[in-house]
Amino acid sequence: MSTLIDFVLHIDKHLAEFVTAYGAWVYGLLFGIVFAETGFVVTPFLPGDSLLFAAGALAAKGILNPWLAGVLLASAAFTGNTVNYSAGRYVGPRAFSASDASGLSHKLLNREHLQRAHAFFEQYGGKAVVFGRFVPIVRTFVPFVAGAAHMSWSSFVFYNLIGAIAWVALCVGAGYAFGNVPIIKDNFSLVTIGIVLVSMLPMIVELVRHRRTSRPGQPRTE
Repeated sequence: MSTLIDFVLHIDKHLAEFVTAYGAWVYGLLFGIVFAETGFVVTPFLPGDSLLFAAGALAAKGILNPWLAGVLLASAAFTGNTVNYSAGRYVGPRAFSASDASGLSHKLLNREHLQRAHAFFEQYGGKAVVFGRFVPIVRTFVPFVAGAAHMSWSSFVFYNLIGAIAWVALCVGAGYAFGNVPIIKDNFSLVTIGIVLVSMLPMIVELVRHRRTSRPGQPRTE
């Protein structure tokens, strides 16, 4: 765990060292990390936003090809989400239907919850898939839930593509433009922590809003 934390906090230096040691294989490393972070529900802890930012900073130095890195990372984000969606579509309904009707699993994997999720993704799924990209952890679970809820394939692919391109373009572009500014370069670990915190702000705001509106006796605001 300490190795992973060190890698995330000093990801710019580690990527540069990897390029020195293995050259073009760094593109495979970047692809693999982004694919795993978005494609497997068990790896939401892998770096996402900070990795893209660091890749942009290295591209600005000429260490990476910005166009090649952008295309590969967007492809990794798109295919990762697609695999995650497919896993949710295949495994999700079986898990819900197999839950014990009297146990805790039934409360967590209730078929009614799955039906509500399906209705949600049919109405708001596009926004969830696109904006969920920018929230750590959430972006790992959204495609799985979308698949389990049977969000239509065509809609998911369309919004998945938009989200992948927007996420990679914004994060890599920010790293390309600002990653080598002295104050940012010299304090990259703090910038990494800041990126994570800023990325999680929408989720925190939504949780606070949900808690306020769900309190009994709380007057509703128009």
